[in-house]
Amino acid sequence: MAGRETASTSRQQRAWYADGLQFECTACGHCCRWGEGYVWVSEREIHAMADHLGLDVGRFARQYVRRVGTCYSLKERPDYRCVLLDENERCRVYPARPTQCRTYPFWREHLESAEAWQALAGECPGLNAGRLYSAGEIDALAREADEELL
Repeated sequence: MAGRETASTSRQQRAWYADGLQFECTACGHCCRWGEGYVWVSEREIHAMADHLGLDVGRFARQYVRRVGTCYSLKERPDYRCVLLDENERCRVYPARPTQCRTYPFWREHLESAEAWQALAGECPGLNAGRLYSAGEIDALAREADEELL
């Protein structure tokens, strides 16, 4: 029964963006400065980010990663900005950024309704501009974000 509810809910949610959604990351860094929270990272992602910065994995982890229970998260600065933002508020590991970052803004909470999407558009200049993502692409990115958080 729960599976049916999930599928039904998913179809209902998808209906409002059936024609797709536009998004083009402007690399403004705003989504990296929103406040307290976690940017979950896997060991594979830690290795990729360390490699991108040319750092030993151990050094990268000590400098940029914290353990939260049995999981890993990127550290944040005292003002809650991501520790990987440079002095110009740009992501230092953008090509190797974690799944959670790469799938933004196509997270379930932003896809719940057109109103949720529009509320986010007030904070993210890349929404409703640039590339048109199909409903199928959006669903795949949302699933990928969900799976990464499991």
